[in-house]
Amino acid sequence: MIDFLMISSRPTKRGVIEIYPKFIIKKSHDLMIRGGDFYAIWLEDRQLWSTDEQDALQLIDRLLDEYARENRQKFESDVRVLHMWDSESGMIDAWHKYVQKHMRDSFHTLDEKLIFSNTTVSKTDYASKRLPYPLEGGDISAYEQIIGTLYSEEERRKIEWAIGAIVTGESKHIQKFMVLYGSAGTGKSTILNIIQMLFEGYYSVFDAKALGSSSNSFALEAFKTNPLVAIQHDGDLSHIEDNTRLNSLVSHEEMTINEKFKSTYSNRFKCFLFMGTNKPVRITDAKSGLIRRLIDVSPSGNKLSYAEYDLAMKKIRFELGAIACHCRDVYLEHTNLYDNYIPTTMLGASNDFYNFVIDNYYIFEKDDSTTLKASWAMYKTYCEDAKVAYPMSQRAFKEELKNYFYEFEERRNLDDSTRVRNYYSGFRKDKFEPAECESEQVITQPKLIAFNSTESIFDREYADCPAQYGSDAETPRKKWADVKTKLSELDTGKLHYVKVPENHIVIDFDIPDENGNKSLEKNLAEASKFPPTYAELSKSGHGIHLHYIYSGDVSKLSRVYGEHIEVKVFTGGSSLRRKLSKCNDLPVNVISSGLPLKGESKMINFDGIKSEAALRTQIMRNLNKEIHAATKPSIDFIYKILEDAYNSELHYDISDMRNAVIAFAANSTNQADYCLKLVNKMKFKSEEQSENFDADSGKIIFYDVEVFPNLFIVCWKLEGKEKPVVRMINPKPADIEALMRFKLVGFNCRRYDNHIMYACLMGYTNEQLYKLSQKIVTGAPDCFFGEAYNMSYTDIYDFASAGNKKSLKKLEIEMGIHHQELGLPWDKPVPEKMWDKVAEYCDNDVIATEAAFNYLKADWTARCILADLAEMTVNDTTNSLTTRIIFGKNRKPQNEFCYRDLAEPVKELDPEVFDFLKEACPEMMAEKHSAATIPFNAEDSFLPYFWGYEYKFGKSTYRDEEVGEGGYVYAEPGIYMDVALLDIASMHPHSLIAECLFGVKFTTAFRDIVEGRVSIKHEAWDIVNNMLDGKLTPYIQKVINGEMTSDDLANALKTAINSVYGLTSAKFENPFKDPRNVDNIVAKRGALFMVDLKHEVQSRGFTVVHIKTDSIKIANATPEIIQFVYDFGLRYGYTFEHEATYDRICLVNDAVYIAKFATVERCCELYGNEYVNRSKDNIKKNKKKPGTWTATGTQFQVPYVFKTLFSKEDICFDDMCETKSVQTALYLDMNEELPDGHDYHFVGRVGQFCPMKSGTGGGLLLRETVNSKTGEHGYASATGAKGYRWMESEMVRTLGKEADIDRTYYDKLVSDAIDSINQYDNFEWFVSDDLSEQLKKPF
Repeated sequence: MIDFLMISSRPTKRGVIEIYPKFIIKKSHDLMIRGGDFYAIWLEDRQLWSTDEQDALQLIDRLLDEYARENRQKFESDVRVLHMWDSESGMIDAWHKYVQKHMRDSFHTLDEKLIFSNTTVSKTDYASKRLPYPLEGGDISAYEQIIGTLYSEEERRKIEWAIGAIVTGESKHIQKFMVLYGSAGTGKSTILNIIQMLFEGYYSVFDAKALGSSSNSFALEAFKTNPLVAIQHDGDLSHIEDNTRLNSLVSHEEMTINEKFKSTYSNRFKCFLFMGTNKPVRITDAKSGLIRRLIDVSPSGNKLSYAEYDLAMKKIRFELGAIACHCRDVYLEHTNLYDNYIPTTMLGASNDFYNFVIDNYYIFEKDDSTTLKASWAMYKTYCEDAKVAYPMSQRAFKEELKNYFYEFEERRNLDDSTRVRNYYSGFRKDKFEPAECESEQVITQPKLIAFNSTESIFDREYADCPAQYGSDAETPRKKWADVKTKLSELDTGKLHYVKVPENHIVIDFDIPDENGNKSLEKNLAEASKFPPTYAELSKSGHGIHLHYIYSGDVSKLSRVYGEHIEVKVFTGGSSLRRKLSKCNDLPVNVISSGLPLKGESKMINFDGIKSEAALRTQIMRNLNKEIHAATKPSIDFIYKILEDAYNSELHYDISDMRNAVIAFAANSTNQADYCLKLVNKMKFKSEEQSENFDADSGKIIFYDVEVFPNLFIVCWKLEGKEKPVVRMINPKPADIEALMRFKLVGFNCRRYDNHIMYACLMGYTNEQLYKLSQKIVTGAPDCFFGEAYNMSYTDIYDFASAGNKKSLKKLEIEMGIHHQELGLPWDKPVPEKMWDKVAEYCDNDVIATEAAFNYLKADWTARCILADLAEMTVNDTTNSLTTRIIFGKNRKPQNEFCYRDLAEPVKELDPEVFDFLKEACPEMMAEKHSAATIPFNAEDSFLPYFWGYEYKFGKSTYRDEEVGEGGYVYAEPGIYMDVALLDIASMHPHSLIAECLFGVKFTTAFRDIVEGRVSIKHEAWDIVNNMLDGKLTPYIQKVINGEMTSDDLANALKTAINSVYGLTSAKFENPFKDPRNVDNIVAKRGALFMVDLKHEVQSRGFTVVHIKTDSIKIANATPEIIQFVYDFGLRYGYTFEHEATYDRICLVNDAVYIAKFATVERCCELYGNEYVNRSKDNIKKNKKKPGTWTATGTQFQVPYVFKTLFSKEDICFDDMCETKSVQTALYLDMNEELPDGHDYHFVGRVGQFCPMKSGTGGGLLLRETVNSKTGEHGYASATGAKGYRWMESEMVRTLGKEADIDRTYYDKLVSDAIDSINQYDNFEWFVSDDLSEQLKKPF
């Protein structure tokens, strides 16, 4: 919070809470007042001060919005923010009153020292700008050519000394100013232009004549920005009326400044003045202090050719940092060089007598010399003849004549031994030659880049960079994380891509000729003006690529250098596209300046594009040529508004419009190439996604939408069973806008309903809405609106935990809510008489949405807790909430990640990592590790490793078997007795912790969540209090107060834990994903451990019945083998729990088994009473369900099968209902009475059915098929439905046809289950209660 602002709230008569700014009247460290008005504000995000008052207003508005967002829930009424930009709020008036009336002047002059691009800045530096180049040495050949030609060594030193004084900051204390004195065309402006380039942003332009005037009271207004340098190219101090102001300015004395329309204020200016002039400085007072403060500089009179000059000036901008560094060194060699300097040239100079010299031109030309005596006599004659009113004195005449001769000598011995005084020689005819003579100069052409090599220096210098060939579509074939090849392994003559270092840039020249074709000649001419470096011809052979190492921050470079010249940077996942043909033989040079930078971020104009919707409207108007009649200006305009939006704080995503803009650009008659290139530079998506927000109203509304070609329906209802459903048929945008003010809750709305509603809000027609709906359903790209995600308060499908993520229809079946599917084709218009039926269907979905919300209350509570912990909203996804909790606002946490090859020993370990692991996994770190698979003495390793493990071509192998990528699975099918089920507690999270995968800081945060969940379940509040920096403390009190249960809190953390593992192995980019993690190291570590554990258990004579990712089942397990498994796990950082013991188990395959829990008494016989009672977690399932059956896998889990064969419970109607789901659609073919025909009844993608006896009204259950080649639709039997007739279970119940259910369907399932067990032993024996002792052994 800024120190002059306090945010307050107040109620209005209408009950609305207003949030408004209060300005504190005290001396501020964040705000400066000068001249009774705003001067500057500190912007923390830029790390700079700003004198733009608009920045202050926008900062206050942002803080108001943040306060409203963070505190909205504590207000029971609607909230209104009184923004500064809203003139009707009155806040802007309060601001102006505050800065102009209430606050006294309190300021520190800004920008009193140069800030280079590599300078570290703090608030007390009082900086509001930066130079676009670093201060560092380098090539200054172009500068040397210019200044060495235009000025002699002595005069050059004066200029460089002055520039160096400014660079060091000493110019603020030096009481000197510099005048470049000479006739037109001698290079004064050239040097002043270079000074302006050196101090861009730190100089101002002044009027020297106004400074010398006694009547101009606003003469100092030009210095109000407190420049370090002041420049005038063509000044005039030949008639100084009063030198007091100029003297005080150069002496850095305190002065009173008078700005127009502002109060006066005092300041001490620190600037150094440069002035170019062809008139001498007139000093009316012989005792004037200007004499000792003036440094005059005279040009040599030499010139460069036009071509040389143009080339050198273009190269100068690349040498700025090196020029500044060079001049600094010149100054530091002799800081007091000009302390006693007297400007003799200026003192002796007078007004120009150009016409006199013209009159006597041929005399001076013939003799090429003269004396003061002879020329003075000529001058007096001229003045008499020309009737000159105010002739020069002889002294002034003597000085002025020097400008027209190369040499002047006070005394000279002539060839005839005559001695003369004041001798001029070498008449300067060039001053009087006609302009056309310039064309006779010998013009030196710039040296062109020579592409004389086919052996590339680039190939040698970047040989070890990752590289890959291009695909047929000329794109990289693989993701860079999967690329193993290096540049040295490729044939660089073929199209390929190189992952160059991020500071490597390429200047791409694509200048066309008059016919629009890429011109090598023009590209060569332009590229040769850049600093020499490694260069290549483009793939076409007509473009040119210059390669540089950029010493600054590449993220700040503008991508556009000029028309048809682009700056390419290769950050993130981007890479260099390349095909070597010809190149030069120079190394890749370093460049530090001369390249354009991105502009400062500016808030988007509130009167312009305020939202994504308005942005889309502006683009559509340009695509329709409503603003410009031609294509090129329309494309230019689109580019401009997107650049403005991108550089502002607007969040937008209009990627779906890109294709339309490309098509529009391609239709340009004459500028298609230009337009398409500009489109490729357009930013169709903001850098950051929009923040979610809480709706103003506290009322929750459940909603659903239906879309047909001619019909759009929105149905919604307020929370509460008694509340009715409201229907909106073909609503208008205003209707949608009104609805958006509530807390909208939908089912999968973030991926569908929100975007349909948002499109309606933007004015889409029904037909357009239908097309959008089809794009979303079919998974087409660019069909989502960035802002639409945040229209809803929350999305039930999104916050549902992993086990509850299922379709609404499946949830309805699970909850016992039944209704028929609509039965209308989605791709056909709906007759108006059927609109009510569609609305009724939508009503049911709204009711089901509310029911699902209440059914998943535990998941919703978890989402609320995570949102609170993350200080975000309930509409943010679980992934984004977890990311914020663990990483905070760090957008690149991968920089701290740890990753290793699990097959290699860890010989060295960072001390901080070692200390963390020693505390987190003490048994693992107690002693060093050797690999179980090495037959000889292995080297010690700090961490467990798995020698011989390999990951190739997407498959992992270890100890001669393939290890699953998501976890290890092993099975020995059969029947076994006394089988111990040992399970690792949170295997994947502890793998992550044991590897310190996120680095110490972030792994500690993740460990707090993992261990916190366990501590919460045991209600160990003292431990929980210290976790996650105390963020869990408020929830402890809620549990104690009964506002929530400890399970609610533990469930929230479990949701976050599960999210983390999923993100580490996700295919999409996210903050948890390490690009090096190609083999899913979290799951792989656990899998490799389970392989080692299996071998260890087997080597001790025990049978490993089954391993499933994080659990192991051991037949006839003894206390000793169980203890071994415990200890072995701890050495790897894992904690085992004895979850259950099965009295018997029949394992059919690695995913299907039926087992019976042993009684507690039996467990005591096997392991002893002390072990069984040591912990409530030991054999906890036996304690909860002793002697009961449990099934895993569909075969034995079918309720009819399980109850008939094992639990012996009564069969009910629900046990004879089957849920079927498909990706296309389910149909019932009611063709029983139509031998040769069909009667298809549409059901939907999901349905619940009962098998029916023949002749009772059932139909064939079919799924729709689509031929991938022809697109032809057909039908095939749904999985598991063939050979039977089916009826929807709701219809069976409604018609009372339970007796007509065909039980032969289930009897076959029962028979199949018995057969599966019989293949290992007698089924009847296996399920009997009295097993003889001699049969209690493995089969």
